[in-house]
Amino acid sequence: MTLGVLQLPSVGMSTTKLYHYVRIAHKRGVKVLLMGEYLLNSFFKELIRTPLPMLRELSEHQLGILRELAAAYDMIFVAPLVTVRGGRPYKSIVRITPRSTAYYQQQILIDYPHWNEAAFYANPVAPVREPMTFRAGNVRFGILGGYELHFDALWRFVWEKRIDCILLPTASTFESQQRWRELIKMRAFTHNCYILRANRIGEARDGDHLWRFYGDSLLVNPDGEIENSLGDTEELMVVTVDHAHVMESRRGWKFKEAMDKRRV
Repeated sequence: MTLGVLQLPSVGMSTTKLYHYVRIAHKRGVKVLLMGEYLLNSFFKELIRTPLPMLRELSEHQLGILRELAAAYDMIFVAPLVTVRGGRPYKSIVRITPRSTAYYQQQILIDYPHWNEAAFYANPVAPVREPMTFRAGNVRFGILGGYELHFDALWRFVWEKRIDCILLPTASTFESQQRWRELIKMRAFTHNCYILRANRIGEARDGDHLWRFYGDSLLVNPDGEIENSLGDTEELMVVTVDHAHVMESRRGWKFKEAMDKRRV
């Protein structure tokens, strides 16, 4: 199956780039298009200063655009989107098909002093549940928020739900490129699945501090190898994933088989 990653800075209310890249992706046979965190919305540090009515208006505008494009090009979009419900903001990931819209609320949010999403968003703190999954063609996808990559409890669902490819939108910064690469490769290898990571680019200012996002969107295969990656500029990456490769890796490494024998 052919997938795409759209590596952009925040697009705001503008639709020009979305239309442009979606048309290119369609011509190249992309069936599922993944976008990075804080691409449709401004970065978190800017959002906390944005009035909620304005935030709701922007998100609804972008949602309408994606629905229109999904129907026009028969494509599935997976994109982080801040939603506002009952006067409170939620950090969500939306999956839009030509016929439906589904939401996944990120379950574990960053809560560091310099980047405290948990204090801003109204996402509930609760026992972890399975991430959003869906099937396209013969490939089963799972969706995780970038920060959720770190938590073992969510990864047990990858085996239980027989997920072939994790879609991972991120907004990584702070010279963390190598750490993220190693963690993604490790997770893909130990669970013998693809991980498609979309990281944003660009800058966001927070007082005197400038946040720089470095891109490095990439595809890691079920053997933990990077098959394709982008640099730090605006780009569209087109890749393929293969269910047969997933099954071959799982039969060869037998990690899941070893655990199934010991399941209580």
